[in-house]
Amino acid sequence: MRLLSAACLILLAAPALGASFEFVPAPQIDLNRVYRVDKVTGEVTSCQYGLREGGGIGQTLCFGPGEGAGSQAPSEYGLVASRHTREAGVFRVNYRTGEMSICYVQVKEEVVVCTPQANPSTAEAAPAAQPGRTVPSATPAQGGRP
Repeated sequence: MRLLSAACLILLAAPALGASFEFVPAPQIDLNRVYRVDKVTGEVTSCQYGLREGGGIGQTLCFGPGEGAGSQAPSEYGLVASRHTREAGVFRVNYRTGEMSICYVQVKEEVVVCTPQANPSTAEAAPAAQPGRTVPSATPAQGGRP
């Protein structure tokens, strides 16, 4: 009887274990794109609405994982959209390690790509935070003087 009870509890818990995705819209205000992350593996994909040639109701265009967007080490992943209204990408965050990467759709290749995961608290990231870095920022200045 105990074995039967344990089996029933496992079967009841199975649907909850299968719900391991999180969804976040892209912050760009004129883009109807939604990103999805597998909360355990960190794999990122995306879908958006697309017009169909000749009219009609349109179609759902989905982009699978490309470089850096595939499965990562098992952990606890999530997505965070910035408040930058012209940004089409989202941040993939690892809630256990604090690492982050930026994920976006490469439309020509029709895949989602993500930058390597980084953590500003690690020694590897420290040189990039110092003044005089050699890599320019892709983000325009935010207020103040240029």
